[in-house]
Amino acid sequence: MKTKYIIHTILVLVFANSLVQAQSDFQKEADALFNNFAYAKAIPAYENLSNSGDNKIHAYKRLAECYLLLRDFEKAIPYFELFIDEPETESTYFFKYAMALKSAGEEDAALTWFKRYKKLNKNDARLNKFLKDGNLASVVFNSDERFELEPVAFNSEYSEFGTFSYEGNLYFSSSRMTENDKELYGWNNEAWLDIYYIPVENDKSVAPKKLKGDVNSKFHESSLVFSTDYKNDTIIYFTRNNYFENKESFYTKKVDKKIENLSNLKIYQAQKSNGSWNVTKNLKINADYYSTGHPSVNPNRTLLFFASDRSGGHGGTDIYYCRIHPRGGLGEPINAGPIINTAGNEMFPFVNSEGQLFFSSDGHVGFGQLDVFSAVADADGEIIEVVNLGRPLNSEKDDFAFYSLPNGVDGYVSSNRNGGKGSDDIYKFKFIPSLTVEGKVTDAINHKPLDSVLISLYDQQTSKLVMETITDANGHYKMMIDREKNYMIEAVSRTHPNKNVFFSTRGIPRVTKLINQDFEMEPVMDVKLLANLNKIYFDFNKSNIRPDAAKELNKVIKLMTETYPDLVIRLEAHTDPVGSHAYNDNLSERRAKSTYEYLISHGVPKERILSYKGFGKRRLINDCTGLRDCTKDELELNRRTEFPIIKFTNDNDATLVKSN
Repeated sequence: MKTKYIIHTILVLVFANSLVQAQSDFQKEADALFNNFAYAKAIPAYENLSNSGDNKIHAYKRLAECYLLLRDFEKAIPYFELFIDEPETESTYFFKYAMALKSAGEEDAALTWFKRYKKLNKNDARLNKFLKDGNLASVVFNSDERFELEPVAFNSEYSEFGTFSYEGNLYFSSSRMTENDKELYGWNNEAWLDIYYIPVENDKSVAPKKLKGDVNSKFHESSLVFSTDYKNDTIIYFTRNNYFENKESFYTKKVDKKIENLSNLKIYQAQKSNGSWNVTKNLKINADYYSTGHPSVNPNRTLLFFASDRSGGHGGTDIYYCRIHPRGGLGEPINAGPIINTAGNEMFPFVNSEGQLFFSSDGHVGFGQLDVFSAVADADGEIIEVVNLGRPLNSEKDDFAFYSLPNGVDGYVSSNRNGGKGSDDIYKFKFIPSLTVEGKVTDAINHKPLDSVLISLYDQQTSKLVMETITDANGHYKMMIDREKNYMIEAVSRTHPNKNVFFSTRGIPRVTKLINQDFEMEPVMDVKLLANLNKIYFDFNKSNIRPDAAKELNKVIKLMTETYPDLVIRLEAHTDPVGSHAYNDNLSERRAKSTYEYLISHGVPKERILSYKGFGKRRLINDCTGLRDCTKDELELNRRTEFPIIKFTNDNDATLVKSN
């Protein structure tokens, strides 16, 4: 009996020891694959570890991270759920879990885990982006869906991303398998990325071809952009892995080992020779101990933009730029600053034909992980904010490598969104640019701009007021409008009669961004309104020009010599009904003459005043008859000087007619 017990005990110990050894081997194999960035291969290894029954929590964490790194957030969530509530779970997983939930559209759950993370990490700058007043921050963008998206015909079951159009061809990166591909990339079990091209107009019927030359290698190449050098020869910049000792890795492995253990990205330059593109330069902005990639050049070839995780940045990868000197050399890298860069990752910069910067980021508030943003600059070119480009261009997944054609309305974006053909796919977009109506309001006589004119936009169909604005000092106005609508614009001015203009945005080409609608407004036939005159006063029983009257008459002088230099008027003086006709006729005549002489002596040509005359109390403007039935104010209304306008333009027939 004792012998049997000892044998049984020995067998149990041997079996247990072999089981522990097997479990240890499972973990060693899985961790080795994970540490070499072979995440697709690591997943089944960690599944074996979890099924073995020991160290499950470690396996679950790694499986969640593998799927995060493969950008498959829905598959990561079930593994997070298996360990996230364990007491020993590090708080960094709370943030990762929240981002995965947000990308899967589970915003309430995401908010819960963001808050749990915040309790333990109050100083994490990323929280300022994603939490506002205790809630998930909303995406700020133009709510109109201004992009139409469709997948391109040449997507494969593998990865395609990053585009650039040049001389009728569309260039992109792909991990599609060819007969020469013998090794798979461990990260995602796909072939290594190469650069391909296809005719833009025949992308449905022609098979993509590999770029000729030595740009494509046995490692990864992507993010190609065409430019020119200082001799105006065409060159390309592209991204390639920086490999040492054939290490299977893609991103930086930040460990304190030799540089040879690191694998980063570098930007290379290539030139065309005998029909093939050959690598000529490793740019000096590269280094072996950090990544530099995703090049883009501004239209006038003065700046090179790129992404990098070099030290001194704001987070993971930041957008940088450097100056391209006239002879082709590059200046020192300059960080694009905290408005663009965040504690997260900013990458894939692109500068369009108008010099506007676009980039992808998971640090700015978006719909999922990487979203495409545009940088908004002020009049001096300083970046003042970034704007999410909205749905459907952005999704809950990764949206990146934005590229627009020179026309500004067509282009391509890459995404791993649901419903695609491969892991990353290229989508062709048609941008529906915002439509603006703007114009200048001028005087129909002197053609000078009119400021402070109220411009009201109405929907013709509903007659509802859509928007109002006021012309600036240059007579300019500008308003955003919708397509496929009929509008009326009404211009209202105190000095010019209202004017209406009808126009339609129906059927206008999609490339149209601006409708110009100028106004010419006829001035009113009223000097008081045009000159903004106040009442001109005379002392009792006197006709001399008082200082306050001179101030008002100076407005008339300016109107007739500067604003409307051909203006022709009559001059009329009137009194109240108090006193006899003879008295008031004489008084008004003297006042008319003194007014006339003041205008002439201060620069108004005589031929611009056809006559001056006093009418006494003969042209009252109310029912006043005297002191008994009139108030002081009613009497005063009749004591006036008027300037009837004869015409605004000079046809050389004006003659001076004086009253006797």
